[in-house]
Amino acid sequence: MRRVSLFVDQKCDGREGARMVHMQSQAQYVLRTVEERGVRFVQLWFTDVLGRHKAFHVTPAELEDALDQGMTFDGSSIDGFSRTQESDVLARPDLTTFQLLPWYDEGAGVARVFCDIVNIDGTPFDGCPRQQLRRVLGEARAQGYTFFVAPEIEYFYFEGLETATAPVPIDRGSYFDLLPDDTASQLRRRTVLTLEEMGIGVEHAQHEDAPGQHEIDLRYTDALTMADTVMSVRHVVKELARQADVSASFMPKPLANVQGSGMHTHLSLWRDEQNAFIGDGPYGLSDVAAKFIAGLVRHAPEITAVTNQWVNSYKRLVPGVEAPVEAKWARYDAAALVRIPSVKPGRVDSTRVEYRSPDPAANPYLAFAVILAAGLRGVRGGYELPAEGERTAPLPQSLAEALDLMECSALLHETLGEHQVEWFLRNKRSEWDAYRGQVTPFELERYLPLL
Repeated sequence: MRRVSLFVDQKCDGREGARMVHMQSQAQYVLRTVEERGVRFVQLWFTDVLGRHKAFHVTPAELEDALDQGMTFDGSSIDGFSRTQESDVLARPDLTTFQLLPWYDEGAGVARVFCDIVNIDGTPFDGCPRQQLRRVLGEARAQGYTFFVAPEIEYFYFEGLETATAPVPIDRGSYFDLLPDDTASQLRRRTVLTLEEMGIGVEHAQHEDAPGQHEIDLRYTDALTMADTVMSVRHVVKELARQADVSASFMPKPLANVQGSGMHTHLSLWRDEQNAFIGDGPYGLSDVAAKFIAGLVRHAPEITAVTNQWVNSYKRLVPGVEAPVEAKWARYDAAALVRIPSVKPGRVDSTRVEYRSPDPAANPYLAFAVILAAGLRGVRGGYELPAEGERTAPLPQSLAEALDLMECSALLHETLGEHQVEWFLRNKRSEWDAYRGQVTPFELERYLPLL
């Protein structure tokens, strides 16, 4: 087995020295696993600002250098990273995320590892969504908090591999239907087992309300790990569907007249290994939880461009389909933006709040970052919680409206930085302009015979 060149600087302090020793041990583990398991390729995963999967593919012969030095690339080749005149950037593997991909054959295997994007001098790169989430989590830690999340990811299975027009659901099921062992049931089961094999905890999986719609609920973990997990889940769902000659889509609203796909996200803050949301207030909530909810409710309109970033996202956020359209909180109202789930007897540590507007096509790193930032703003600012069910403000009704709110948001400029906000606004306004120029089947059917 080759020896990695990671080393401990004799001048570094004890904490930094321990970190370097740990990194060296992880690198040795990765190289040993690749050799022993016959891995032929390692994929170095990262995401652009919109949350699209990107990767380098390296062979074992090049892996040692990739783990030690990272992979340099032209940041201007990735949307939202660097302008043409700006310097190169570096994809640096996070060795704690190394994982074999179970759907490849033994002896010809493929593994993956997530990367942080850094500047050539090693400083965090402003255009890296993973780094932005790291920074916001670091600010929470400075206040004594750890942020845990657990999303419920909804998606559709459609017949065939081409679904650009008139997608056909693969089944006719509804909520919790126990269908015969059809293709969709097999795919969902295989997906859960694959995720478990990758060390990703799944609480449960089920058929959702609409035909062809399914849901996977993930087990609570810290927000950075969960953002990586969401990216993994989307990849696994699509890959296993492709192998079965069907399509999987995380599009928020692929079908008219049925429920769209959300990513309801359960949230809690922990402090000193205790759930900071537990208290003696309404529904067993603490004062911290009340202020966190108040922050979510107050800042929801301005962060919606990030949690719901596509033109299509706003076809889901409409009245009458259990999707939020207003910034309010409630215990049982399924259309509330923030809901307070019931806690099972003896499970008080599971006290949490549920944020219901995000959809599964959001960039999870940025979505979790702005949700946390909004909640913490409420905690730090001592926000007063509105009355249950009180409508404080409408959510944006279109991407254009959401972008206008984002542009004026001091919270988002502080949370995401000028680099990402500027690019996000430019990219999404281009998307909106392209959408406005389209003539839809709705318009042709309604207006062409009459006008």
